[in-house]
Amino acid sequence: MAETIRILMIDDHPMIIEGYQNTLQFTKKEHQILDINIANNCDEAVAFMDKSVKNNRPYDVLFVDISLPPSKDGLMNSGEDLAIYARDVLPKAKIIILTMFDESYRIHNIIKTINPEGFLIKSDLTSSELASAFQAVLHNPPFYSGTVNSHLRKTNESDIVIDDKNRKILYLLSQGAKNKSLATHLNISLSAIEKRKKQLKEIFLVDDGQDETLIKEARKKGFIL
Repeated sequence: MAETIRILMIDDHPMIIEGYQNTLQFTKKEHQILDINIANNCDEAVAFMDKSVKNNRPYDVLFVDISLPPSKDGLMNSGEDLAIYARDVLPKAKIIILTMFDESYRIHNIIKTINPEGFLIKSDLTSSELASAFQAVLHNPPFYSGTVNSHLRKTNESDIVIDDKNRKILYLLSQGAKNKSLATHLNISLSAIEKRKKQLKEIFLVDDGQDETLIKEARKKGFIL
């Protein structure tokens, strides 16, 4: 019996998306029909997700690249934000994260905040691994690539978890925003901004107290581009 699988692929590199599509179409099971939509940025992805819910044709699988340009309204700053949104509006969808980041802090944070059914590091990725991940996520999740599993086995790694507001603070600081602007944008008080910035500097071991150092350390660990 034919099984239609609705897929949304989100990546800002068209050639990468084309490669994913070709691999899945070539390796799918005989009874599987793949209905694939493509989004190249956060705004397109949100529009596709909302439309799928409205039409009562929710996606079964989402492929989400972490490194995406922010949405025009500034509410979505990465694929991580999109995946969190997807968990809310598409609770039954299986999420496969794809990223170039192979830093332990980033990997742990994504697993804590999203708990994806699939997690692939692009430098690990081959056609056969993508095909295996897709089928495993459908029938026996989770599927993590070798680099992800390697980091998860390192139990001595610091367990850094950056929540949504703190990630937005890091992003806005990297864009040159000042405290007053941060408070307005996030709708929290100046004292709350200061408290969160202090917490972030402790997490990233910033000794000199400078925002520039915080941005540098967060960038090194893959939390901002």
